[in-house]
Parts: sequence; structure tokens; C-alpha cells
Amino acid sequence: MLDRFPGTEGLTASAKHGDLPGLVITSQPDHKLRAMNAGAKYVVSKPCDLVEVQALVHNLLEVRLLHLQTKGLYERIVAEQKVSERLLLNVLPRPIASRLKAGETTIADAFPDVTVLFADLVGFTELSTQIPAKKLVSLLNDIFSTFDLLAEQLGLEKLKTIGDAYMAVAGLPEECPDHAEAAAEMALGIQAGLTRFNRERGTNFQARVGLHTGPVVAGVIGRTKFSYDLWGDTANVASRMESHGVAGGIQVSAATHKRLVHRYAFQERGSISIKGRGEMKTYLLLGK
Repeated sequence: MLDRFPGTEGLTASAKHGDLPGLVITSQPDHKLRAMNAGAKYVVSKPCDLVEVQALVHNLLEVRLLHLQTKGLYERIVAEQKVSERLLLNVLPRPIASRLKAGETTIADAFPDVTVLFADLVGFTELSTQIPAKKLVSLLNDIFSTFDLLAEQLGLEKLKTIGDAYMAVAGLPEECPDHAEAAAEMALGIQAGLTRFNRERGTNFQARVGLHTGPVVAGVIGRTKFSYDLWGDTANVASRMESHGVAGGIQVSAATHKRLVHRYAFQERGSISIKGRGEMKTYLLLGK
């Protein structure tokens, strides 16, 4: 409350902007309009009724308290929204999350040309029976965190991990012409990263990596726990490229080999039997 009002000097800067409620008591008629323009909530003329002034002060204090409570609640809501946003982006690609937030209830897109990558840690299942659970999860988290960093750097979309298997895809949710090269670089990065990890930790992990290029359907499944996943023969073949591969090697299909043969070195492996596809010619990616 202000007990005088010579112009607007008596009001603080925050009161002028409405952050604080203002009560002005003045004996000058021309000061009333100036006080209200400056942000005063109430203007009382002298002489005034003390009971009335006390009631006004009480009301102003209640308004101020309500304002602070509302502001605090708003700040908490904003903070919680930011946390929710981060969590959503950890599960879904940003363009997909934006579409969900915009109100789309069914998200499914066909992509005519992507490259799917599967990687699996050789012997990790057997290792899980020999070391404590916390150490096991810590090791797996450290390894997959390096894979995540590679995916982020090269523009691949990590889809999921299943036990000690890792799945990512290049070329969606936003199409890119060099998806096969990006997937190849990630595959080579996985093998190089494991070599460094083994050297630093004294471990002996190896990975089988498989790549295949072709069309897929991608979409969001779930209502409470969202999952962005792939469907189609391309993902199945990529999985077989990994499971039928060799420890420490990167096995690719003929379709992926065709995209990369002019920029990368390969060793022809021969044909392998793929369930539902019969014999498929495969190659081992060696490097650039």
C-alpha cells in the first residue's frame, strides 16, 4: 500500500507491470486516473474510512497470494511438460512425436527405400549367467550408449533393443538418399567401437551385424506405452543377415551391396538359406 502519490513515482516498477497489487490513497483528484494508469488496483480519496482501507488491503493480499500460487503452479506445469517432452523424444522420433501431439491417432507410413541394421553381441547371453546383474546391465548400457551416439551422429533412427540385440534404420522417418552409406558407416563404427571398448575394459566382446535395403512400413503402436516399429520383409531379411552372419563381421544382402559396391570393399560370402526367401547371395562389408 502507498500512502502518497506524487505522479507515478510512488509506484514500483513491478507494480506498474501488474506483478504487485497497488493501493493509492490521495487527496488530489487528478492523481486518481494517473494512479490507475500506472497500475494501481484501488484508489481511495482522503479522508478515507479506515475499515474500508483495511478490507481493501486484505483483498489485495489475497489477490497477491493467489497470483503467486497460480504462477508457481504454471511454472511446475511447464517444467513437467518439458520432462514429458524429453521422455517422449526418447521413445519416438521428433517428427512422429509432433504428429502425435497434433492429434493424429493412427500413424503409419510406407517407405519405399530404407536400410535396416541389426547388431547382436556374440556370447552375451552366456555371459549373463556368470556376472552380477548390475554389472551386466552396466556393461550393456555402456556398449549400447556408444551405438546410440553413432546413430545420432549418422542420422539413423534407433528403434529398439531386445536383450543384447540392437535395431536401427536409416532413411526414416525423414527420407534421405544416402541411407545405405549411413547404415554402412554405423556398422563399421559398431565394430571399431567394440574394439576400443575391449581395449579399454579388458573385455572380448564381438558383434554380428546385418544390413538389408528395401521397403518397409513404419508406425506407432500402443496407447500408454508407445513404440515406433517396422514391418515388412526388409526388416526380416536384415535380421537374418545378422543371425546368419559371423562374429566380428558385417553381412549385407545383395540389395545393400549393390548400393555400396562402388564406395566400399566387400568379400563375397556366397549364398545362405533365408526362411521364406530361399537362397540369398550375401557379402561381408570390410571397409571403404
